[in-house]
Amino acid sequence: MAYTEQEYKERISLGQKGNTLILLIAICLIMFVGLAFMKAMSYFANPKELALPLYYKNVLGLFVMPADGNQFFHKPWTLITHMFAHDNVWKVFTNMVWLWCFGYIMQDLTGNKKIVPIFIYGAIGGALAFILAYNFIPELKSQVSFAVLSGASASVMAVAVATTMLSPKYKIFPLLGGGFPLWGLTSIYVISDFLTVSISDSGTLITHIAGGITGALFILFYQKGYDWGGWMNNFFDWITNLFNPNKPKKGTNIKEELFYKSAGVPFKKTPHITQDRIDIILDKINQQGYHQLSDEEKDFLKRASKEGF
Repeated sequence: MAYTEQEYKERISLGQKGNTLILLIAICLIMFVGLAFMKAMSYFANPKELALPLYYKNVLGLFVMPADGNQFFHKPWTLITHMFAHDNVWKVFTNMVWLWCFGYIMQDLTGNKKIVPIFIYGAIGGALAFILAYNFIPELKSQVSFAVLSGASASVMAVAVATTMLSPKYKIFPLLGGGFPLWGLTSIYVISDFLTVSISDSGTLITHIAGGITGALFILFYQKGYDWGGWMNNFFDWITNLFNPNKPKKGTNIKEELFYKSAGVPFKKTPHITQDRIDIILDKINQQGYHQLSDEEKDFLKRASKEGF
């Protein structure tokens, strides 16, 4: 196995080695459980009427992304944290189920290195559309001071659209009447997603649409030879290798070290012992003497004597 493949499989994951889909789901679920715990603690530590407001302000507010530009500049990290923060059990459940469905197919089609970049790009695309919508659409501008964005819905939409564009005729449940096409599953997801969003909540709809468009653009450029996720995977590899004692030293050429500067030979030929070969060597001894035998021929005779020839 190549070093690059080996170190990729050694990344921290749950379940199957190198399964970044499981890692993404685990991060979202751990974040949800942590926030739920902090909400419960808020009820224990504060009067009932103040528990939720203080939780939203002091805890959840640190992770969700505000639509107001001034608030966002004071909490720029929320551009990343908001995609993992869920405060509703139904929302986190549906997001994780759909993420698993489409992420599993994505990894089957492209391996482990595309799902995380698409997930992150989808969330960032949705976040930018969210900020622009609440700052430039008159109907939403009045809500900009208290509007916040949270959850992985835009990311899941990006993964769903990207997976479908990669292989729309991909079949799931192939044993049931020849299988169900992927585009059909995506249609069910998109319709159900839009039906669960209130028509009056146009900011959320815009966010989900922007996530889907981002996923589509990612695949369009990928098919033209431009991989938006390349630098991201290189960055993750660099972070991982900071704590990897087995990584090659900087400037080391693995091929040169293993093959050109190696102290031993890469392989050794061991010929089969046959009577014809023994007779040829014995004739050579009779004609030229034992000292004329090569090292390989001497070793051959020793092996033949040990094996009873």
